[in-house]
Amino acid sequence: SFYTRRCITEDLSWSLVTVPPLTDLCLQHIAHNFEKNPILNYLLPEHQKKVVDRLSTSLPLTVTANIVSHEDYWKRCCMERWQVCDVSNYGDSWKRMFFERHLENILKLFIPNTTDPEQVLELIPLCKGYVRKLEINQFLPPLRVDQKEESNDLSDTEDAELEEVYMHHYDLRDLLIGLPNLEELHLTYGVKSCGMNFEWSLFNFTELDCSYLATAVKLCRNLKVFKLTQSKVDDDKIKLLARNLQNHPCLLELDLSHNLIRDHGAQALGKLISHSKLETLNLCNNQICHLGAQALAQGLTESSTLTSLNLRLNFVEDKGGEAIGRALLTNTSLKSLHLGSNNLSEPTAAVFSQVLAQNTTLTSISFSCNHLGLDGGKQLLEGLANNKTLTELDLRHAEVEQETDFLIHEIVWANREAVRMASLQQPTTEPL
Repeated sequence: SFYTRRCITEDLSWSLVTVPPLTDLCLQHIAHNFEKNPILNYLLPEHQKKVVDRLSTSLPLTVTANIVSHEDYWKRCCMERWQVCDVSNYGDSWKRMFFERHLENILKLFIPNTTDPEQVLELIPLCKGYVRKLEINQFLPPLRVDQKEESNDLSDTEDAELEEVYMHHYDLRDLLIGLPNLEELHLTYGVKSCGMNFEWSLFNFTELDCSYLATAVKLCRNLKVFKLTQSKVDDDKIKLLARNLQNHPCLLELDLSHNLIRDHGAQALGKLISHSKLETLNLCNNQICHLGAQALAQGLTESSTLTSLNLRLNFVEDKGGEAIGRALLTNTSLKSLHLGSNNLSEPTAAVFSQVLAQNTTLTSISFSCNHLGLDGGKQLLEGLANNKTLTELDLRHAEVEQETDFLIHEIVWANREAVRMASLQQPTTEPL
């Protein structure tokens, strides 16, 4: 016995508590064998957490997706995979962030006729409960195969058909229909970094692409925000999309900026404004002239929901600007209007002088980078004399006289201050 006691005192690492409790051993075993036997939901909450803390982030998603709901686990998955992780952009849900970004990455790198479509399809049942927003800022076309040697015998027609085949992008229909909670979709049909391999064919949004997308978006019944930008969307394609978006039950925001939309496309969108619940329409940097602006103005006279219209960097000129102004003499929904860089001059300002005198809904207007001139500025100042609702009027580079600009700024600033003071006093007037 003396020898035993001596051994204990000499071995400083020896302890009676080195054997962990049986519970911990069991939890360790469950974590170690989780892939084969993921029995998480049978455990007590505190035991579940201990198992989840031990789980590897490299486990297959088929195992973890619909079983592990602990945010700490998905936070680890995100932090290990991406350097920048702002969870506030994902409704403060790490799990939602992981699945949205994971799906986006697969779609951004998907190459038609090369990538296996099952990569996307097998993910749908795993992520459909968590994906609310998808931002896909590049869509790759199929790889072009050098067929010159083999195609010497082909006719010009067959050659053209072959070219068309090598432009279609991934068909989004199955994916979007399989995501019932999707509320936002941002798409750009193009390549972000093509380097020295630049070809215009890398940036083609084909008719078939448009047909597939139109069907998919129509069936996305909970979609609230749809953005299709920098994709060379022309009149024919926008007419097809607008037709499928008419009477959509949820769509509130449509962004078609930086495309090739002309008057016929704008006419289709004018109809859409009056046949939907649309609140925001962004048509910045397109090719809309006065006929398209007149069609949009007609839509404004019939719409009771649109609150924001952006027509910056188009060609609406005074015929278009006047038409929109006249529509705003009766429209009572629009709050924000951007008409910057549209070659507008004094006739448009004259109509908007009446608008500012009568309309009590508009809070923000931009006439930046136009040619309103000295008379145009004075017209707007006259219209503002009794206006109490406009809190922003952008006249930068609009060729307005400096003194007129100063007086307009004073009125708009006073309106903004009045709104701010009213918002500060509002809580005190509410009953306790």
